[in-house]
Parts: sequence; C-alpha cells; structure tokens
Amino acid sequence: MKVIVLVKATKESEAGVMPSHALLEAMGKFNEELVNAGVMLAGEGLHPTAKGARITFSGEERTVTKGPFALNNTVSGFWIWQVASMDEAIAWARRCPNPGEGESELEIRPVFEAEDFGAEFTPELREQEEKLRERIAKSA
Repeated sequence: MKVIVLVKATKESEAGVMPSHALLEAMGKFNEELVNAGVMLAGEGLHPTAKGARITFSGEERTVTKGPFALNNTVSGFWIWQVASMDEAIAWARRCPNPGEGESELEIRPVFEAEDFGAEFTPELREQEEKLRERIAKSA
C-alpha cells in the first residue's frame, strides 16, 4: 500500500525558520533507512504558506487566495512511502526524528489505488492514467 506522510507545519516552519544542522543530519539518516528498506518513494519539504496560494472552487467559479494561511492543518513537508500496511507506516513514523524543535505532528493517509475507484474507473481511464504515469517517469 502507498501512503502519504504529512509533516504538519509549526509556528517555526511557517516563520521560515530552517531546521538545525543536527535535525537535517538526523532526517538524512532516517531518509537513508527508508530508502535502504525500499519504503521511501518521494519526500520534500515545503516553503511556508506565505509563499503559497489556494484556489477555491464553487461550481465554475475559481477564487485565488494568497498566503499566509492559518496554522491549523497546514503542511510543511511530506513523504510518500510504499509499505505493507498502515501498521508498518506507523512503525516507521514512530522512528522519525522530531521534525520540529518542540511539539510536532505527522499525519499518515493511504493513497488511492486504481482498484479503489471501482467500475467508474473504466479500462479506458486506466489506460490513460498508465500512459500519463509513463510520461511522468520519462520526464523525471
């Protein structure tokens, strides 16, 4: 199963405070363990929401709101992991260095797989999706 692990933003990350050398070193070691175990597929840190924007949809209408955004439910980074189960993802997350200086939070959520969409995801749509993934892989 594929999961996304969301690193929740903190006051410090939203203020643009960069991680210490010690934390960068610890995260590098943790990421290396994930890669060596074949778990980590991707992972990135994100700039503060002050540098971002949100698009709100209401029918055909689109509204753009530029950051910063309220701290609740914002994300400062992510990993995508391939694991056997949610329990395995939780076990890996428990080994993660604290991503902040004080209280920090990770959120783990399963990523939808093609079979999760049922009959609505027709063979034609699956083929289209596979072709797009191939193109992405070639350009990466």
